[in-house]
Amino acid sequence: MRFAFIAKHRGIWPVAWLCEALDVSRSGFHAWLARHPSQRTRDDEKIGTLVRASFVGSDRTYGARRVWRDVPADGVDCGLHCIERLMRAQAL
Repeated sequence: MRFAFIAKHRGIWPVAWLCEALDVSRSGFHAWLARHPSQRTRDDEKIGTLVRASFVGSDRTYGARRVWRDVPADGVDCGLHCIERLMRAQAL
């Protein structure tokens, strides 16, 4: 969260000032910029598109349980709590 704030505002203020104000290291911020997305983030993006497609395909009437039944039909293995979390994150 802090690093995202710094990335957003680094055009306005110097990175060194922002890092000092937020009590993070500059090297940590630059490492965060170069880091690849985690496996969970990549999986969430893939499953999130399936969740949205199932929800929109049901005329926005399906809840998490029905979406959860649709997603494994597309060949993706995930749990109900994962579907609930992704639906919450997408405001579905």
